[in-house]
Amino acid sequence: MVAGETSGDLLAGLLLDGLKARWPSLASGGIGGAQMAKRGFDAWWPSEKLAVRGYVEVLRHYREIVGIREQLKQRLLAQHPDIFVGVDAPDFNLDLEAALKAQGIKTVHFVSPAIWAWRADRVEKIKRSVDHVLCIFPFEPALLAAHGISATYVGHPLANVIPAQPDRAAARRKLGLDEGDTVIAILPGSRKSEIQYLALRFFRAAALVKRAQSAIKLIVPAVPALKDQILRIASEAGMLEHVQITDGQSHTVLEACDVTLIASGTATLEAALFKRPMVIAYNMNWLSWQIMRRKKLQPWVGLPNILCRDFVVPELLQDEATPEALAEAVLQWIEAKSSAPAKIAAVEQRFAALHAELQRDTSTLATDAIQQILES
Repeated sequence: MVAGETSGDLLAGLLLDGLKARWPSLASGGIGGAQMAKRGFDAWWPSEKLAVRGYVEVLRHYREIVGIREQLKQRLLAQHPDIFVGVDAPDFNLDLEAALKAQGIKTVHFVSPAIWAWRADRVEKIKRSVDHVLCIFPFEPALLAAHGISATYVGHPLANVIPAQPDRAAARRKLGLDEGDTVIAILPGSRKSEIQYLALRFFRAAALVKRAQSAIKLIVPAVPALKDQILRIASEAGMLEHVQITDGQSHTVLEACDVTLIASGTATLEAALFKRPMVIAYNMNWLSWQIMRRKKLQPWVGLPNILCRDFVVPELLQDEATPEALAEAVLQWIEAKSSAPAKIAAVEQRFAALHAELQRDTSTLATDAIQQILES
């Protein structure tokens, strides 16, 4: 297995639960993180090695990443595992899967590359690389089938992990927050490059929010490996004494908050499953942005908006993601709590419907599909 970042590690860990329940003596190894390790996964390289986003950023690490992939390929070809499961990370996994499949190793890709959102040209590469795709969104299998790619909808694992009815009060007790507090969760990303491009903007926006409403509580769930970087940037923004920075606990923080200022990515879906209003933002290297925006096929970038096919929550991207604009968008949600509660309720209802649509017995469905590939 290969999972290339924090969200992939989480998905792979949940998949391993199903695989180990079906095959208790299962042995797994490759590239993974802490959640996979808890399930007995043997990580030959840590998933953080692949946690790079953006064309220019990848180029900086290109030689190391390609070297890891070549070493991994040779090791897998020598060991010839029963099956290889690539979890997301398509830029890394699809080429690896193609090489393994060509040598008779069965390959499964968990999380369909978002050909419906951008890079539709990737579909032929998927067809060449994998025996089966495990899809986390309900519309994807039919889209892939139209191109001759075998796929199964397995639901989104996070929809089973996150409760349908979040317990805000309990989450606040865990974090030492009062039930009556107004709480903003700040999630500037889980990759070093995301923190580099987003955290200072987020903290400067938080300073403006705090200036407007001094009683607001600000909390940041930091990926432990990136906590020092976040602390340094919070200090640079003059906000170190005004924010609560936790080691991880992103789910608890999202459950506790009223609103979140959040980097585009899987975390936005987590926030939606917790039924929280949000402001989605993203900023990256200018050249990477120019390349990516030309490949975009839909008007939305945030997963909640893509899945609802509507701008349910605001998106502020690249040059639009100024501290002033971010702060204003966050304060609009805060003010809506008292002045327009129906607006908050409407968002909660949309996200509750989305939660129900994504909720399936993912581990079992994915394991069933993998077993069929093994027996085919």
